[in-house]
This record gives sequence, C-alpha cells and structure tokens, in this order.
Amino acid sequence: MRNWSGHVEFKSTRVEVPATLGELQLLVASSPLIRALGTAHSFNAIADTAGVHVSVAGLGSPIEIDSEACVAWVPAGMRYGEAARLLDAQGWAVPNMASLGHISIAGTIATGTHGSGDRNQTLSASVAGIETVTASGELITITEGDPDFEGSVVALGALGVTTRVLLRIEPRFEVRQFVFDGVTHAALLDRFDEAFSSAYSVSFFTCWAPDLTGKIWMKRREGVDAPLAGEQSAGASWMGGQLAHGKRHPLPDHDGVHCTEQQGALLPWHEALPHFKLDFTPSSGDELQTEYLVPRSEAVRLLGALESLAPRIHPHLHVSEIRTMRADNLWLSGAHGRDTVGIHFTWKKVPDALELLPEIDALLGAAGGRPHWGKLYSASPESLPRRYPRFGDFAALANRMDPGGKFRNDNLDALLGAREEHSDRP
Repeated sequence: MRNWSGHVEFKSTRVEVPATLGELQLLVASSPLIRALGTAHSFNAIADTAGVHVSVAGLGSPIEIDSEACVAWVPAGMRYGEAARLLDAQGWAVPNMASLGHISIAGTIATGTHGSGDRNQTLSASVAGIETVTASGELITITEGDPDFEGSVVALGALGVTTRVLLRIEPRFEVRQFVFDGVTHAALLDRFDEAFSSAYSVSFFTCWAPDLTGKIWMKRREGVDAPLAGEQSAGASWMGGQLAHGKRHPLPDHDGVHCTEQQGALLPWHEALPHFKLDFTPSSGDELQTEYLVPRSEAVRLLGALESLAPRIHPHLHVSEIRTMRADNLWLSGAHGRDTVGIHFTWKKVPDALELLPEIDALLGAAGGRPHWGKLYSASPESLPRRYPRFGDFAALANRMDPGGKFRNDNLDALLGAREEHSDRP
C-alpha cells in the first residue's frame, strides 16, 4: 500500500474496513497497533503504522442536521465533496472548503487543512464536536466546552479513531469566482492586505518564474462582498493584472476544464470554493507538497525573502499558492493564536525537488512558521513543539488517552517520546 502520490510505502500488515461501529470498537480494542487511514493524501508518513490500518468509510452513517443549533453530525470517512452536496441539498453550507473535494473529513481536520479567507478559519475550526473510539474500544464524544476539546480536533490520529464530526453549518450561499492574470509579486506585497481582503476567499498562484508574476483567484460571496469596479468588463484590470477572459488552471499552460467555473458565474458555495470540480481528482499524484503556516504579521517580509530562492525554486516547482486564514484556538492548528498565511509549494516529483527544504525551513521556521502536518518538511521533531504554545498540553492528553501507544508511529514517537514496546522501527 502507498499514499496517494505513491512515494510513501506503508508498513501496515493489513487494512480493515469495518461495517459497523461495534466491529470497529472490537478491532481497536484487540489491536496492539492501529491507525486510521483516510484518503491517504498526506505526503509524509504521519498516517503510517506497523500494525493495522482501519478505514471508517464503510460505517455509512447518515448526516444528522440540527437546524436550531446550526450543526450537523457528519461521518468521519465521508469525503468533503460528498458531504457538501448533501448539506447543500438541505439548504445548508459549511463556511469554507479546501482546494480539493475528494479528501476525507476526518483526515482533513486531523492535519489542520484549510481553505482561504481573511474572515475564515481553518476547516478544523468549524468543528463543534468529535466522536472517537479510544484505545480501549470505548466510544466517547468531546464537544466545545470540554477541557480536552481544543486538543482533540487537530490531533494527528494520536487520540483514537474518529467516527463522526460535528460541524457548524450556516444557510447555503452563492459565490462568484474571478481570476486576474499577470499580478506581480511586487504589487501583491505592496498591497497585500488589500488583495487578501478583497473577497471571501483569495488565493495567489505563482511559479516563482524570473518575471515574478502570478494569478489572483478571487471568490466573492454574493450579497456580502462588494464587486470591484468593472470586474466583469472586458479589459478590466486590478492590482496591475488583467481579468482573465477564459477559464484558468492554477498551473500555467494547463487546461482549466476541470476547474470550478470562473468569469463571474453565480455558483452554489460548494461548486466555487474548491479550485477543482468535486468529481475530479486534479492530478495523477505526480507531485510532492510542502506548506508552511506563518504569522500574518511576518508574511510580506518572508515572501520577499523567499524571492532570493526563486531561481532555485522555479525549476523544481509546479506551482505555489498563497492563502490567508483567521486565528483559532486549536492546540495543533497552524493558525493557533494568530492570523496566518499559508505558503504552499507543489513540487515536481523528481529526486532533487526537495533540496531546498532545509533553507525554506530555516527562513520560515525562524519566524514561527509551522509546517503542515500532512506535508513534507525538514524541521526536526524537536523543533516543532516550540512552535506551538500548547504542545505540552497535547502531549499530556495523548499520553493520557493512549497510555500504551496503540495509535503511535515513528512520527508521533519522535514528537511525543518513543514507546519502545510499540516502536515502528525495524
């Protein structure tokens, strides 16, 4: 078994897909080593185990909506795109979505994955409760207000196997998407706050090419975001860029046929917030990914400093995406305690593509940059806890909930302290 991009070979002995909650509880209770496996979209070995992999995709529980409380229980193994369609059909929405709709809800949340928007938090911050099978096989529910809640959402699979997630929802809404070509790095950095506050969700795509230009993708919430002057007119310009007249793909010279609709088409929220259509997997996996979540207050300086590496980044890169998110209180969230900017790199899958990771980590990590838990980075495990003020509390929670190390693997051992009786090491 391998991960989605094919470069991580899992060590698990088998994969189980229980059909009932009872089967899952028995499996967890009887397994010395076990880890939940979602859609295997992580680019490192965080999901690996030397024991049993378990998928909760077979549990098949329905979405349960509480319209008065504006929350919905959603199956943990369901993919975000499927959940979005089911919620929309009943008149509801979640505040934001990631670029891809085919990743699982529990995996997205456990690794702190996010969408974009100055007013929006990470997807994990929409969680109001979580249902988990613990090491003993007990089913527990942790909700907002519980002392352990803020450590139990972005939890890296260290606390148990999540079965359902309680998401905050809101009435469905509509979005118009526009793309502006030819926006220079200089213009973006000079007008950074203006650019990222211009719409409900904003992304800047760049390849760090010699001309240092990119595209701004703007997702405007209907009835909330005021339109830019002339944004639907031929030849409209903004931030020095030109309104795209055809459909765009994040990567240069790629056909945008599988991207969500642009050019101001009025769309349901779930058909515009992701960059790609929900039925489409956007590549064959021929890529590697890195992302750092840096303080908003440092973002302009750090992006400017990265330009010195641009001639070496560009040859190994498919594309970079820059996004913003509002602070949250989740202990292991990349946006914990601070407004945050995500600096993402999608690398070509070639042997020397990752040679710059130590330099990128030295630059971004020195400013408190936190690597995305599910992507590739060179930061030492010893350095990561210092970037999270509540990491010690999380380690204590993990050791209390899983005292035997049932959910551990090499990654978690390095972060939390090795459990020799359950080591993944050969």
